[in-house]
Amino acid sequence: MVAFGKKLKERQIQEWQGYYINYKLMKKKVRQYAQQIEVGTQDRRHVLKDFSRMLDNQIEKIVLFLLEQQGLLSSRIAKLNELQQPDISEIFQLQEAYREVGRDLLKLLVFIEINATGLRKILKKFDKRFGYRFTDYYVKTRANHPYSQLQQVFKHVGLGAVVGAISRNLHELQEHQGSYLSIFDHPALPFQDPVVDSMKAAVDRLSHSTNFLNFLAQHALIMQEELPTSEEPVDDQRYHFMSLLLNLANTFLYMVNTYIIVPTADDYSMSLGAAATVCGIVIGSMAVAQVFSSVYFSAWSNKSYFKPLVFSSIVLFIGNAMYALAYDFNSLAILLIGRLFCGLGSARAVNRRYISDCVPLKLRMKASAGFVSASALGMAFGPALGGLLQTNFKLYKLTFNQETLPGWVMSLAWLIYLVWLWISFREPYRETEKSNTAEESTAEPVENDALEKGLEQPLLLNSEDTQEIEDGDGEFDGSDEATEESRGPATSIGSAYRLLTPSVKVQLLIYFMLKYAMEVLISESSVVTTYYFGWSTSSVAIFLACLGITVLPVNIVVGSYISNMFEDRQILLASEIMVCIGILLSFHIVSYTVPQYVCSGLILFVSAEVLEGVNLSLLSRVMSSRLSRGTYNGGLLSTEAGTLARVVADGTITLAGYLGESKLVNVTLLPSLVICVASIVATCFTYNSLY
Repeated sequence: MVAFGKKLKERQIQEWQGYYINYKLMKKKVRQYAQQIEVGTQDRRHVLKDFSRMLDNQIEKIVLFLLEQQGLLSSRIAKLNELQQPDISEIFQLQEAYREVGRDLLKLLVFIEINATGLRKILKKFDKRFGYRFTDYYVKTRANHPYSQLQQVFKHVGLGAVVGAISRNLHELQEHQGSYLSIFDHPALPFQDPVVDSMKAAVDRLSHSTNFLNFLAQHALIMQEELPTSEEPVDDQRYHFMSLLLNLANTFLYMVNTYIIVPTADDYSMSLGAAATVCGIVIGSMAVAQVFSSVYFSAWSNKSYFKPLVFSSIVLFIGNAMYALAYDFNSLAILLIGRLFCGLGSARAVNRRYISDCVPLKLRMKASAGFVSASALGMAFGPALGGLLQTNFKLYKLTFNQETLPGWVMSLAWLIYLVWLWISFREPYRETEKSNTAEESTAEPVENDALEKGLEQPLLLNSEDTQEIEDGDGEFDGSDEATEESRGPATSIGSAYRLLTPSVKVQLLIYFMLKYAMEVLISESSVVTTYYFGWSTSSVAIFLACLGITVLPVNIVVGSYISNMFEDRQILLASEIMVCIGILLSFHIVSYTVPQYVCSGLILFVSAEVLEGVNLSLLSRVMSSRLSRGTYNGGLLSTEAGTLARVVADGTITLAGYLGESKLVNVTLLPSLVICVASIVATCFTYNSLY
């Protein structure tokens, strides 16, 4: 990997050379600060003040030049607009003139991109040198101030206006012959100029604020690379929309499969002669198998995507059929084996990997958001569908009732999916591992690629920051050595665990806690509501569906508003406290009422959803780049943590059942409370040590 200082020098436009961030000078100052503090000639307060002033001056220089260039571009557009009703022969020349303005605007966007990257890197270098997060303080104080130069760059209102002017004029020139329609009358017209496409793509990615799509995408924990180093072959050779859709459909169906049995699992257990609380094992057995399936599916996806998906569909078809047949065989063993088969068919690791490897960067955020949305919709649709399946009849000695129909319906769904997969999926083109390694080691950034792509991530919200070694920016002081990224991915669970920093371990603990609390709430809902309130299967299904429906609205609110008002660590801690409050309100002290159960469950579930989004957002930024690829990646680790939490939660429900259903609520909530308090303490300790 080429060091950033060298890359910056190579990509600079010569006539603009004096207006770029002076990265070399600032890097030198950081080293000087470290030496001065070490020998005691400077205190931290003076260093922070001096470094902040230096950053402000650098950003002001960039902004003033940016405004000057915007003015020049606007003047050129104004002069072109003065040509009223051009002749047909002049239209082509005018179009080329507007396109030339667009190309110059793209150069300006690349100018912003390079400076934003330099600013991000020098801030991360400063943080690593001094052991605390100056970055969050600087960005929050500058980005929201009315006189902020930083805000002028990354809100890019002026640039949007220039893009709009070029787009409108090119469109009107295209439609000049015989058409009086405006681009404002038909904003979704099929024609689009390639230059306009490039400008809009660059501006869309040049966003400072965290938006809903970005926030939602980070739930998937699919690592994003910072900048493309070459023209992506993925667009033509690897990406296939129908294959992506099939992966999202697999995600949706698997989540439906997971939760469709929840409203009736306790009744099914009793029908087979077991206690109602055995539903914990029935639900959790799928998660037990998923612990192992996640690993082999992640490894299998190194070689193929189609074969693992076919295998997953077949195994899930068999597993659901066994789940349904257990009723007529009157066998709890067949029921559990069927659920184990369903867990062995979990291809979520393949779905994540396909998005990470085969979807172009410009679509990856949308695809990641689609992955999370499909999961959320499946989580809501599963219990609702389970509650609707209330028919009771026999066909050729096979029983179809509310307990077996979830299995039969999902078997049919997976069979249909298998046929669709076989017909429509296209295995992406794969280069050999050797050629991939060679290309990665020789890849050089190309200016035209940057013009096309622009910024790939918002300022300071990029997982690339985790690719830096201790010195901070992918380069050693004084030499361009291999970086952490060049050492390759983790080769085992043990090596992956050794790459986890204390803050990452705390965030995985938080993820374990929230998944445990949510699983306890969902899995024991049918038993608890039947025992205390006499709810029917339909009532339980409606309650669970309502919980699932809250996922997307909550993420919209957090991603679009709350995350722009507060720091992620503040939202993280507040969400943990709210989860703790939800757990405390759920305890059965004197009497247990429907309002108490519903309100406490809603507080717990919604808070856990907010916590999951913020936690994975932070996790995607601080996890080592070596965990962004390979079999033992960050997505696998988070999946394993969540799956283990579900296994422990479902096992706790079954064990607590031996003490009696009257004690089920308090016994299962007690571990949730202990883990939640531990995660809050760990969060406070970790962040206090960083600040």
